[in-house]
Amino acid sequence: MPTTSPFLHLVRDVPDFPKPGIMFRDITPLLANAEAFREAVAAMAEPVLTLQPTHVLGLESRGFIFGSALAQKLGLGFVPARKPGKLPMATHHEPYGLEYGTDALEIHLDAFQPGDRVLIVDDVMATGGTAAAAQRLVQRTGAQAVALTVFIELTSLPGREKVEGLPVFSLIRY
Repeated sequence: MPTTSPFLHLVRDVPDFPKPGIMFRDITPLLANAEAFREAVAAMAEPVLTLQPTHVLGLESRGFIFGSALAQKLGLGFVPARKPGKLPMATHHEPYGLEYGTDALEIHLDAFQPGDRVLIVDDVMATGGTAAAAQRLVQRTGAQAVALTVFIELTSLPGREKVEGLPVFSLIRY
């Protein structure tokens, strides 16, 4: 049973996507509603204000949407974590497991500096593999990951366990 949230009616369930047995949580109805999207970004920003992040790391691909909006709202720089081969300069590379396969993330070698405080942002946290890879990428640069904020958290999966020591904030929990 999902948590009560004013945004719940704007998440569409898509069974068997991208493969049989997966229930995909489609956020496009939220994104299409300007007021609801603005309110969701404000709600995602509120719990991280006291953490004093200096940058937002958005995870490909829907994490770019929430991450860039949060960076704008918080007045911070935005850094994309991309799939392999999508960034033009030398990168740090970090593989991870998904609920339905494997993949990797990359960031530029100079994405962060020691002392930077990074807020990691994605749309959904399931198994935590993507978020944990992002956390390792941030650490590799000498920066500090200060929190993970996601729009949806699938609590039946071990996501929080994978990002040990990192505060996790979510607006909807299934």
